[in-house]
Amino acid sequence: MEPEHRFGASAPLTVGVEEELLLVDEVRRLVPAAERVIAAIDGAAREAVSTEIFAAQIELKTGICGDSAAAATELSDLRRAVRSTGVGLLGAGIHPDDRGEAQLIEKPRYAVVKEDLASLLSTPPSGLHVHVGMPDPETAVRVANAMRLRLPLLAALAANSPVRDGADTGMASARAAEVGAYPRFEIPRAFRDYAEFLAVADQLIAAAGVTDYTYIWWDVRPHPKLGTVEVRGMDVQSSAAANAAFAALIQALAAREVELPSLTDLQREALAESNYQANRHGMEARLMVDGGASLPAAEVAARALEEARPYAADLGGEESLVEIERILAEGNGAARQRRAFASGGIPAVLEYLATATAVD
Repeated sequence: MEPEHRFGASAPLTVGVEEELLLVDEVRRLVPAAERVIAAIDGAAREAVSTEIFAAQIELKTGICGDSAAAATELSDLRRAVRSTGVGLLGAGIHPDDRGEAQLIEKPRYAVVKEDLASLLSTPPSGLHVHVGMPDPETAVRVANAMRLRLPLLAALAANSPVRDGADTGMASARAAEVGAYPRFEIPRAFRDYAEFLAVADQLIAAAGVTDYTYIWWDVRPHPKLGTVEVRGMDVQSSAAANAAFAALIQALAAREVELPSLTDLQREALAESNYQANRHGMEARLMVDGGASLPAAEVAARALEEARPYAADLGGEESLVEIERILAEGNGAARQRRAFASGGIPAVLEYLATATAVD
């Protein structure tokens, strides 16, 4: 991989958010309209909306934001622009009742992905990606290493896809189970330095037969082309405010790592298992922490919020953390979907998701 990068090109600890959303019709069924929708969006908003490989999915991308409030505003504006074209939006890790044949978009990049994943591409998995600006490559690697330890907690908080094909899967995140079959969707190793990251990426690019590291879909990765650390291993949330809240939490925890580098004895295998438990049980999971202890996800979350809060205050993200506190008080998206399912089956789940996604 080429050593050129954009670390330090923008102010450190700025934040950017990418949310993948499902396009639906008036009865909340997937509609393969991504290219038509983008063509119909006016003005600068079109540049911030892009297709994914699935024709019934769209990605909304903020610019470089100083804080999570700005990110929330940009996401809300983009959602309104998409809805103005006549489609509906659902914010969920997977559509709860997608029984149709997935339609794919024909683009050169997607042709590579289609050849690579073949029949694994069965339904659109919708994730949340948060970028935090890094001042230099070595800091990026150090922060990415540390954010690996936060992935199980983030997965538990964000789990928002328990229902698939009209039935409860037993997973808090069926999206995680879906992408778990994809290549290069995993928690990476901790890297000694930026040179080792480049060497591993080069070998993996060659082994996969792809052109660059953007086909390496790790749950967290340094992103040299953008000069960020990108945290990816989460279900998308229904509301723009909730997605911005995860950005605020990740931004604050990254800032803490820059100031107070962490030491850990947690191994990759234990992290991977803890991440599975988070995706299986959501906020009912027990998660590994430093020292090898296993604690309830709610306790791990309370600790993380305490660590993050002073940094969030400095970065303008403290108010956004209210949405994380709401998850602790009311349950994550998986719990809310299950409550809707218990009260009225799939129609109630679809109505809940449509209503929650429509909140700006």
